[in-house]
Amino acid sequence: MKKTTQRIIILASLIAAVGLFVLFLSDILIPFIRMELANDIDGAKELLASRGVLGFLSVVLVEALQMVVVFIPAEFIQISSGLSYPFYIALLLCDLGVCVGATIIYVLVTLFRFSSNAYERNEKKIEKLAAKVKKDRGTQMLLYLLFIMPLIPFGAICYYGSYRKMKYTRYIFTVATGVIPSIVTSNLMGLAVRYFIANDLPFWLLILIIVLLAGILLAVLFLFLNRFYFRQDECTPDSVFMTGFFGALHRFCRHRQRLHVDDEKIRDLQTPYIVLCNHESFFDMYYMNRLLSCAPMNASYVVNKHYLSHPLIRKIASKSGAVPKKLFYPDVAVPLQIMRMLKKGYPVVIFPEARLSVDGRSYPIVDRSASFYRRLKTDIVIAKIRGAYFAKPKWRRRFFRTDIFISADRVITRDEIAAMTDDALNRLIDESIAYDESKDPVGVFRQADKAKGLQNILYRCADCGALYTTRGVGNELVCSACGKTHRLNERYLFEDEPFSIGEYYERIRALEKKELPELRLEADVDTVIFRDTGKYRTREKGHCTLSAEGFSYRSDSVTFTIGFDALPALPFSVDAEFETYYNGDQYYFYPRENRRQVVRWALIVDIVKEMRDEEKR
Repeated sequence: MKKTTQRIIILASLIAAVGLFVLFLSDILIPFIRMELANDIDGAKELLASRGVLGFLSVVLVEALQMVVVFIPAEFIQISSGLSYPFYIALLLCDLGVCVGATIIYVLVTLFRFSSNAYERNEKKIEKLAAKVKKDRGTQMLLYLLFIMPLIPFGAICYYGSYRKMKYTRYIFTVATGVIPSIVTSNLMGLAVRYFIANDLPFWLLILIIVLLAGILLAVLFLFLNRFYFRQDECTPDSVFMTGFFGALHRFCRHRQRLHVDDEKIRDLQTPYIVLCNHESFFDMYYMNRLLSCAPMNASYVVNKHYLSHPLIRKIASKSGAVPKKLFYPDVAVPLQIMRMLKKGYPVVIFPEARLSVDGRSYPIVDRSASFYRRLKTDIVIAKIRGAYFAKPKWRRRFFRTDIFISADRVITRDEIAAMTDDALNRLIDESIAYDESKDPVGVFRQADKAKGLQNILYRCADCGALYTTRGVGNELVCSACGKTHRLNERYLFEDEPFSIGEYYERIRALEKKELPELRLEADVDTVIFRDTGKYRTREKGHCTLSAEGFSYRSDSVTFTIGFDALPALPFSVDAEFETYYNGDQYYFYPRENRRQVVRWALIVDIVKEMRDEEKR
């Protein structure tokens, strides 16, 4: 069937679905809710009796058409029907609608070879899941699994089943029975809303109960699938835990960002391989997952071990094939885990900067690992994320929707790596990873609060040098000491010098470097300690010092000093804390006064590290 004809059919189906739903919504659902709010039970029953056939028809046809169109969510009509009708009627109507829609899809595919763009977008995902199911289970068992997994729309699953040339009787029986768990769940949500409206119970309690029940249902579902179907994938990136994590993350992120993925250079690249990428935002793992969706196997990620501190999360991460690493601390287990994942054929993703960008520019790579990469004897993919820093930098709470470009920029083959020296490979990686968001702006930001929170990294006035006098107000960074104002334009650039956040931060660096010989920072802190053994989290009060000797900490339980040779960086969370490791335990230090200073502590360590590296050269 020609694409134009397909688009006409999809458009007509969409208009019909919207029209029927509006009819259903305005003629039945809204009056019904009003009667329930007025406790007019008799009126509600009379309404359903008088509009019964029309309401029944609306539910069936809307459910059927959303199957054909695919991208119309089925849950809303299912919840609405559960809200409007008795449970057994709502279940029957929704299941009948699904069967009608599945039949239409079967006819379109079998007779006209009709294809859906929405199905094509999910085809790779379905094929990946199909590869995990044992061949002797067949297409029917795969469809059952797909229907109960909250990852792929029902319509896309039916398109897949139709293309597999199943017999219609077997196909429609599988569809009719496979969707029941999802329909029951949605109808029960609608039934719960009816109950809460009728009994005038708090809305927040309803939401809490639905969230808790959904969480329990998902947990049981994942445990069931992992135990009986995907056990061979346990402790690998293809585990049901990793698939579920990225599936849920995709549902959360897909409407918040406009992603542009360029995977041309790795589309046919044979796994395994190492992926090295710049680190711009908290969503970088998700971006890499979208880039590597072309790979036949999911990727393993080297992640900050702190995020896995809780024993339960650590257990789940272990079963998901993640590689936990302590930031800027020797960890001999990490190389072994990376090699183990590569040996099993999985790509491994590493963010070599190990920290989120503070100012839109890449951090220098501290752990220069060319010799390790050479020993792996595998290809290295250099990936690049553009646009993510300004979408959600570490200093701003609000997410800005914008274009984000994810690409595989270069593939360094194992033969090229073998011919390079360690220094040459390190330089190539450094140059390939390096990126300055302000020099390559890809988004347009018309928001009126672009500078909000910016003072937490630009803590010092670049004009007068005053400490902690800057404040982000609307689109302006204002110094209360000298009155100087720097305004951000729609490209997130300042309208006068310094022209970018990175250049402003560099001026602060120059001021701190000039004062470094006499500098001594001290702070009373609340300390949180994460341990590998025993009680995983403890708290205490202490005092931190940063001077020419290095970083020092003392409390009633411990006193230690870490020299700059053993302190390559001081990671921090904006306006909150800075952190380091000592004897394998991770220490989080929260200043009791002026938490804006944490970025200054981190910057001073970066400056000292840079000066020492220059001396060694």
